[in-house]
Amino acid sequence: MNIKFQRAVDHFLGVPICALLSVIERFRGKPAVSMPPRRILIILLSEMGSLVLAHPMFTRLKLQYPGAQIHVLLFAKNREVLDLLCVVPEVNILTLNDRSLSGLIADSLKAIRTLRALNFDAVIDCELFARISSIFSYLSGAPIRVGFHRHTQEGLYRGSFINRAVMYNPYQHLSQQFLTMVTAIESDTVPVAKHLPSPVSGPPPAIPFSEEELQQITTQLHADFPAVKDKKLVFVYPSGGILPIRAWPTEYYRQLCASLLAEGCAIGVIGLQGDKSFAQAITAYCQSPVCIDLTGYTKSVRQLLALFHRAALLITNDGGPGQFAALTPVPTIIFFGPETPRLYRSLTSNAYCFHLPLSCSPCLTAYNHRTSPCDGDNQCLKQITPEQVLAKAREMLGTPPEAGVEIGKIA
Repeated sequence: MNIKFQRAVDHFLGVPICALLSVIERFRGKPAVSMPPRRILIILLSEMGSLVLAHPMFTRLKLQYPGAQIHVLLFAKNREVLDLLCVVPEVNILTLNDRSLSGLIADSLKAIRTLRALNFDAVIDCELFARISSIFSYLSGAPIRVGFHRHTQEGLYRGSFINRAVMYNPYQHLSQQFLTMVTAIESDTVPVAKHLPSPVSGPPPAIPFSEEELQQITTQLHADFPAVKDKKLVFVYPSGGILPIRAWPTEYYRQLCASLLAEGCAIGVIGLQGDKSFAQAITAYCQSPVCIDLTGYTKSVRQLLALFHRAALLITNDGGPGQFAALTPVPTIIFFGPETPRLYRSLTSNAYCFHLPLSCSPCLTAYNHRTSPCDGDNQCLKQITPEQVLAKAREMLGTPPEAGVEIGKIA
């Protein structure tokens, strides 16, 4: 399902269902609460990158409730990332198929039966005001329901049945807010967790790879694209994914790639199979055997992360690849504009975020269901110039500028 259809379903079905569940909750007796919780459900459906940012939350839960079983409900397309993080046993992962409305409904009914049978003591809904996740939270039957709530602020209606209501904070990194949700389980203040937040404990651990596995994917890459074998390889991810407004202009990527090629680098354009048009726009412009199309090249997230070990630098729009890079050693440049690094920056210290805080930026927020009022003219990204990015890329690559090379021109 595309994002517009998801928003429509969440609104037209979600609002009345949340209202109905709120009425039911008003007339129910107060459920018995077991402390410490023995079984906890995490709902984190939609964003692959958010799973990486949630890693500190899983760590904190295990420290605070060492005897608890932790389960996760998420969309099936994101499961591989969760498996790579190794934060919960594979048997404790429940998935939903969101490719079609009929598939989502069928999987939802099955999931609700499973959740009820597991008899959860607490559920943490990590979605930012999505209604479908709050509905799962209530129907799980857990007596403790932690989730974001608008209180007196702006934000989307999610009913009144979240009984550990966390106030969404647009000035605090998302990883920190996820940690607040752990504290909310036993908090009795209104709003919950009125204390100085505990710090996020550094980046998530790197995904382990054997030397053999890394060598195998590097050997295959060099066999498929022999011209890049002895070159510094820079990956670029020019797609905006499901939110095209997050993309730095393709024309700027073309100019930047041409300049890096002129300075002796190789370029690999990464993305999904559906991102071919971006790769073709860049490779056709550069006309170089060391500017290669890698969209659809890797068959799994793990393969992509292994390939990151071969790269000297990743340059990417805000999205999954920038978060995945934190699980590898690759230095990363990430573009922010419609969203802000204040909330979504990578947890690694090996990343640099470009962000221009224009008066209208960020425009994609949890308060507006990430629906931008922008007309598509994303000046917050267009005003980040290829010259600025090239200078930072040179710095991170440890290479001085080549004399006589102009931005966007191949010497």
